[in-house]
Amino acid sequence: MSAMAALFQNPDLQYALWAFVKIFIILNGMLGIVSYLIYVERKVAGHMQARVGPNRVGPLGLLQPIADVGKLFLKEEFIPAEANKVIFHLAPIIAVVPALVTFSVIPFGPAPFFVTDVNVGLLVFLAMSSLGVYAITLGGWSSNNKYALLGGLRSSAQMVSYELAMGLSTIGVLLIANSLSLGAIVAQQSKFWHLGPLAIPSWNLFFQPVAFVVFMITALAETNRAPFDLPEAEAELVAGFHTEYSSMKFGLFFLGEFMNVISISCIAVTLFLGGWSGPGPASLGILWFMLKLFVLLFFFIWIRWTYPRLRYDQLMNLGWKVLLPIALANVLVTALLVFWGILP
Repeated sequence: MSAMAALFQNPDLQYALWAFVKIFIILNGMLGIVSYLIYVERKVAGHMQARVGPNRVGPLGLLQPIADVGKLFLKEEFIPAEANKVIFHLAPIIAVVPALVTFSVIPFGPAPFFVTDVNVGLLVFLAMSSLGVYAITLGGWSSNNKYALLGGLRSSAQMVSYELAMGLSTIGVLLIANSLSLGAIVAQQSKFWHLGPLAIPSWNLFFQPVAFVVFMITALAETNRAPFDLPEAEAELVAGFHTEYSSMKFGLFFLGEFMNVISISCIAVTLFLGGWSGPGPASLGILWFMLKLFVLLFFFIWIRWTYPRLRYDQLMNLGWKVLLPIALANVLVTALLVFWGILP
């Protein structure tokens, strides 16, 4: 027993066990949030279109997400005869895993409300967000379906076009914070400007408004959300890259999309909206983070049901001829302002 007690007193083991506990909580919490984020989107879409939305399963339709998950598990699964079976099964998993890994570096609040704070947390996010396109491309190619393949190719081109602008939009924040650690970026925004009786938070939204706008537009494109949902444009490509997917494999693609929406919104909150910082004691930090996150998630839903889908040439022109030059100019101006000491 003494050997076992000594083992559990090992700080490395305690750190690993505590990290696994937090990962388990985040994983199950995110699955629940995704289920009800879909419900919220359907209700908001219903009200925006002068209808009711889900209201049959449970009070106010609150049990609809549970019914949907049960339906997906019970549906029959079809696999095309000429599909590449291994990649066909692997692609939906790749759609979910990178989004889940991103949550390991997001500071939801002060300690212990994050898994770990690595000094290259922003690079981890950018790397994981880049992997999501492999799921779409491989899923489209392995299906042996022309519509699915076109959706996968569109997604590849879209990701390359908009990932450059997204990466450049974060450089201004890095120049101000002088760190790639997401925790350090939040700490840099936790101060306040005192303008007479007013105390204004020093969020990067106020220092980098252009970068914030570019980041949010590219976030819509990175997550394949309308008006940038060209990879699954149902009017042209049936269902795009997941045309041949059914049952829970289709559910995993759906889950991956909403996981990416949540993770990229968490990063936007961390980089531009002060993260968990806010008035009151630090113990309220996670509540402030969730409030800011809900505002951005509503923004994603609002945009989807407001703007029509772009044409493909418009999509490419916006990425290469508008957002990329603006992001580059913002980096140059920010670097000069930091060098001259105008920005902190």
